[in-house]
Amino acid sequence: MFVDTAKVLVQAGKGGDGAVSFRREIYVDKGGPDGGDGGRGGDVIFVATEQLNTLLNFRYKPELRAKDGGAGSKRNKHGRSGEPLSVKVPVGTLVKRDGHIIADLAVHGQQAIVAKGGDGGFGNAHFKSSVRQTPRIHELGEAGDEFEAELELKLLADVGLVGLPNAGKSTFLSVVTNAKPEIADYAFTTLVPNLGVADIDDGSVLIADIPGLIEGASEGKGLGDAFLRHVERTAVLLHLIAGTSDDVAGDYVTIRSELEKYSPELTQRPEVVALTKIDTLDDELIQMQVDEIKKVAPKAIIYPISSIAHKGTKELLRELRKVTEQTRLKEKESHAEEGDSDDVVVIRLPGEKLSESWSIELVDDVYHVTGEKIEKFARRTNYDNYDSLNRLRDIMKKMGIAHDLTRKGAVGDSRIQIGDSQEFPLFEQ
Repeated sequence: MFVDTAKVLVQAGKGGDGAVSFRREIYVDKGGPDGGDGGRGGDVIFVATEQLNTLLNFRYKPELRAKDGGAGSKRNKHGRSGEPLSVKVPVGTLVKRDGHIIADLAVHGQQAIVAKGGDGGFGNAHFKSSVRQTPRIHELGEAGDEFEAELELKLLADVGLVGLPNAGKSTFLSVVTNAKPEIADYAFTTLVPNLGVADIDDGSVLIADIPGLIEGASEGKGLGDAFLRHVERTAVLLHLIAGTSDDVAGDYVTIRSELEKYSPELTQRPEVVALTKIDTLDDELIQMQVDEIKKVAPKAIIYPISSIAHKGTKELLRELRKVTEQTRLKEKESHAEEGDSDDVVVIRLPGEKLSESWSIELVDDVYHVTGEKIEKFARRTNYDNYDSLNRLRDIMKKMGIAHDLTRKGAVGDSRIQIGDSQEFPLFEQ
């Protein structure tokens, strides 16, 4: 069963808690702190493989969880790191979080950490100093990333077949490749995309047959709107038009219009037109049909073919291979010029200023503090531990947050909440 979209809960492992421990040995008086740190939680890693071509497995396994890190223990023993979870996905899989793409797995063997495990908490051995000989402070392990991932598969083919139902796409694919699509003389024979490799001369091209489009497909009519994503990465579109049609020009315009509505970028892709089923037409009628298409697409490259009679197919494949190679070369040169960077402009503060920045907002008598660095400390604080909570207050003082809170009207018993942590009073009560 072909499935090209899925949603799955992804949860990286939680970091292990740090330990509170003191040396207790027969000949060691007043042993110092020896609580070890917690281990880091496991990551969730997606790996692209050519051995899969569907997201079906994720329909039956909607949760992906990596292992938690182990807790620290006495004698400065660190907790074990959580085992990462490696998940195989088909080549061409996009991973989205809250609608934004976080991973694009387009090459066999490519890996991406889609959810990072939480850091382990420090044990009390970490907090020993000349003025703090017996610290009872320890940190909690940080929670790992957790979110609902949206998976979307886009087949990676060189050539994408588009055309109205019954234009001859499946027949063409079955003749020139090793694919075995269902073929019959009615619309919507193809219910799922089919892939096939066409060998030509000393090379080959990978062709994807997309279920037939109809007018209104981009708005959800017919089957095409669910599968148009699979032609977004192709190097060239092969537009098949039945030579037996009463309106070949109208057929051409209908498909081009649907491509434009779905994604204007699709209409910018190189295109080759195949006039199919010419075995039932004489030369004069074939030329008339070609001329009709030229009226609405003057620059179109048109190949009259008969898949059943194997007429014109080799010449068409040679053209598709040539255009594919040209397109891939241009894409490679374009990526090299851009340094493989994306178009997202990232504004960064110098050094660590970005991570150390914070903001404060008063809502319903609670001062809400947000900021990358302070939230990380807050997540690792044990609020039930007197010393741990006071350490968080000390960090707020050193970063200038406590001073900023008092400037904004906070007093000793004002309630503070950092990120999603629990509330606590600004000063020790």
